[in-house]
Amino acid sequence: MHANYIAGQWAEGPSQRSNINPSDTRDQIGRYAQADLNQVEQAIEAAHTGAPAWGLSSPQQRADVLDKIGSEILARKEEFGELLSREEGKTRPEGIGEFARAGAIFKFFAQEALRLRGDKLASVRPGLEVEVTREPIGVVGLITPWNFPAAIPAWKIAPALAYGNAVVFKPAELVPGSAWAISEIISRSGLPAGVFNLVMGPGSVVGQALLSDARIDGLSFTGSEGTGARIAQAAVQRGAKFQLEMGGKNPCVVLDDADLDTAVNCVVQSAFFSTGQRCTAASRIIVQKSIYAQFLERLAAATRSLRVGHALAADTQIGPVVDESQLAQDLHYIAMAKAEGARHICGGEQLKADTPGHFLSPALFADCDNRMQHCQEEIFGPVASVIPADNYEHALSLANDTPFGLSSGICTTSLKHATHFKRHAQAGMVMVNVPTAGVDYHVPFGGRKASSMGSREQGTYAAEFFTTVKTTYLQA
Repeated sequence: MHANYIAGQWAEGPSQRSNINPSDTRDQIGRYAQADLNQVEQAIEAAHTGAPAWGLSSPQQRADVLDKIGSEILARKEEFGELLSREEGKTRPEGIGEFARAGAIFKFFAQEALRLRGDKLASVRPGLEVEVTREPIGVVGLITPWNFPAAIPAWKIAPALAYGNAVVFKPAELVPGSAWAISEIISRSGLPAGVFNLVMGPGSVVGQALLSDARIDGLSFTGSEGTGARIAQAAVQRGAKFQLEMGGKNPCVVLDDADLDTAVNCVVQSAFFSTGQRCTAASRIIVQKSIYAQFLERLAAATRSLRVGHALAADTQIGPVVDESQLAQDLHYIAMAKAEGARHICGGEQLKADTPGHFLSPALFADCDNRMQHCQEEIFGPVASVIPADNYEHALSLANDTPFGLSSGICTTSLKHATHFKRHAQAGMVMVNVPTAGVDYHVPFGGRKASSMGSREQGTYAAEFFTTVKTTYLQA
């Protein structure tokens, strides 16, 4: 049984939850503790007690801890990548790649701990000096989703610790294995007791306690739009800092001057890889009418050729859907698309394999209208809807016609259109001739509109959330 980690000690919970392999539902990966309110209270108190000293620790101490964590993750990336693939359903190369990214994130923030910057300014008043410095906000609650069970915890935990905060970490109930593996490494990294705490359990217990406790100075959340809105409201009411990454309904525009091989590759990777279970996935494919039929034919052939199967099989390109609930949601939207009049091209069927699992063939629909419900709501599965556009201006308008604004892509060989799209796409991240999913670990991640609230994650921009600014005057 995998225990919670509280105040420097492993603590079994009052109940447990099984971690089940979606590629083979007979495979129980492990049992993981489920915290009650008492354990959450202990974790918050431990973080509250440990935060002041860690906040005053030397940058070198923080750098050494984070570098050690990152080095061990990288050394064990194949072992952990297989664990991730077993519990979440990503293919083995994707699982290994995600843990490689997690390790790189810790090592990046090890150096950021040494590079925390400030300003020294001349005052407009004679004889005064002004310093602007950054300090940790205190105790942060981190709530992560199931679709990136290693990378997203890493890009929240690493900057939190690098900038001197204490952490109470709640991973997704569905995939606790990768988060627990990272936490076990952190437990041996040399952190003082209480600075990092792992509390696994349901959102109704652990998440709600983090949200309502005045000792939690900041909340960083990645998940659904509805839950994010409730977190924002509660955080504002008690004056806590918050950072929210929520949904996406990302477009990929294909213009008539695009290289079609590049465009098909961008769409297939954006829409279907990682089983479409990415907030940056492109589910709205907006294609200029003059190449619509030709592009659709190529895209359909590429979609039909994708190999769906067990996440650890060497020839698998698309793994299973994460669980029964997500599979039911995907099938619901596939039925909705058909009912709304979208032309079904291929896919969208449950598949049988050598092992019992949640396998779904990638679904492709054509002749869609952007006003259709399935074109406006996030599906979070391998479902792509192709929408015709009259010209570039029409395509841009369709791309921006969504309540979300996370990632937006375009395939074109026109510098004019690429430049215009970069400026006018209403999204936090814009991709030109590359998939909408896939962001380097050292650059800011986040969106606009209903996709994000608060400051960006990753890179140097992470300091905006995990630190507070202090302005100091000195008269010698």
